[in-house]
Amino acid sequence: MPDTGTLLAALCALAHTAGVEVMKIYAEPVSAAMKADLSPVTEADLAAERIILEGLARLAPEIPVISEEAASQGRIPAAADRFFLVDPLDGTREFISRNGEFTINIALIENAKPVAGVVYAPAISRIFRGALGLKAEQATLSADTPQSAAQWQPIRALPVPPKGLRVVASRSHRDAETDAFLAARDVADLVAAGSSLKFCLIAAGEADLYPRFGRTMEWDTAAGHAVLAAAGGKVTLADGQTPLIYGKRERGYDNPAFIAAGA
Repeated sequence: MPDTGTLLAALCALAHTAGVEVMKIYAEPVSAAMKADLSPVTEADLAAERIILEGLARLAPEIPVISEEAASQGRIPAAADRFFLVDPLDGTREFISRNGEFTINIALIENAKPVAGVVYAPAISRIFRGALGLKAEQATLSADTPQSAAQWQPIRALPVPPKGLRVVASRSHRDAETDAFLAARDVADLVAAGSSLKFCLIAAGEADLYPRFGRTMEWDTAAGHAVLAAAGGKVTLADGQTPLIYGKRERGYDNPAFIAAGA
């Protein structure tokens, strides 16, 4: 496997290539099918996944990959000590509603921790990356700009203030538990956002907290978690202490409630 810096650059290139294809589909009328869990899937999900899986097979063929659409069809390799988690189109509902808040997510997991991740939001031309031992960065990158043209800027999560919190919450999956959590805190600003962008907004110092009590899958969170961790933030269970971990095969690779926060 390449060294971490080389790997991260390769993952960015893969995410960008997938984003180019996604934006071609986004420019046309979008239709969706429903999976067994009643979540939508589009041609863009499948096209992006194909590009990423083929690229990862060339980049690191020895590392297994757990990817959302393959998993929905029962193709789930056993999670080893090291594996990739891929969500080829996080925020499919946002893609269908055309609000631009969808992302392409690729993460590397080692010993249950997300150690490298890339989050690309092609419709709003933002890409984020981060890895253990390396700084978190963001760049402006549209689908019609070469990936090599990205001008990377370091980002850093800010300390969580005791009051006046800037909170990001799910646009499509808000629930009563989230509302109760927020009611007990001094929230100055609450912004609804889709997909793994919520982790990245905290990583970039644009928000302080993202509570999530509804169900998510590991591929939904791993890449954003990696970026946030590299930026100095953290993701814990609802107790605020226990780290969120990955490779939870006994749970079917879903996550318990968690809280993403700044430094």
